[in-house]
Amino acid sequence: MIVPSSGSQTLAATFADETGRTLATPTFERFSDGELLASVPGFEGEVATIVASTANNEDWIELLQLQDAVREVGADEVTTVIPYLGYARQDKAFKPGQPVSARAMARAVSTGTDRVVLVNPHEEAVREFFDLPVTVVDAAGTLADPLPELSDPLFLSPDESAIDIAETVRDAYGSGSTDYFEKHRDPESGSVEITPSDAPVADRDVVVVDDIIATGSTMSKSITVLEERGVDRVFAACIHPVLASNAVSKLRSAGVERIIGTDTIERACSEVSAASAIANR
Repeated sequence: MIVPSSGSQTLAATFADETGRTLATPTFERFSDGELLASVPGFEGEVATIVASTANNEDWIELLQLQDAVREVGADEVTTVIPYLGYARQDKAFKPGQPVSARAMARAVSTGTDRVVLVNPHEEAVREFFDLPVTVVDAAGTLADPLPELSDPLFLSPDESAIDIAETVRDAYGSGSTDYFEKHRDPESGSVEITPSDAPVADRDVVVVDDIIATGSTMSKSITVLEERGVDRVFAACIHPVLASNAVSKLRSAGVERIIGTDTIERACSEVSAASAIANR
């Protein structure tokens, strides 16, 4: 039985189609005092797979409740699929007295499951925070599927750490080159300076690729540089389309023709599904 959270229903349904497994229909309620209640009214079999992205704090509450609920109705084996792992960027204590939030959340999840599956966590090292087996799957290749025919394509990542994602998308597309921007963060102010890639972009189609687009600020700065250098078309692609606040407007104003994301976080730009990558593991 596949059990979706309220924010991962589309991905869970696609995952059910991919695997031929039954999709449960949980219910989600909110009490007058603001408390949440996620319930699993019907359950078939002894194996449960919970699919729950954790893009906000309420998602975490739903996930923990669903884990407990499936045990309550008879699941002997529980797998927890977290397509988007919130707090993954808080993977260390950056200042004295701060928590390692990713570790705290991982420990909480570990108490209610037998196995965890993560999709492209921002820092793969967070898998070590879980107290049980963790499988990491890569959904980057799916981002190539919606791309149109490109002219002399260049696949760019906003910094060197994401170049492997750009290479994966390029390989899935079947042609093109890759490069990355240099990113420098001021340790005192926290401001980010983008140093342009030396790769020629004039009259070329460029796909800017990253694992997460959160506020869109860094990526929009990168795209502004591309526009100044005479780029033809610019596409933005990411595995996890957080797209907080006015991120979409920032990117479109900077010159992005199209934003492509997966359904690890279900947004209007979620044109491809991570379900196949999950099903294969």
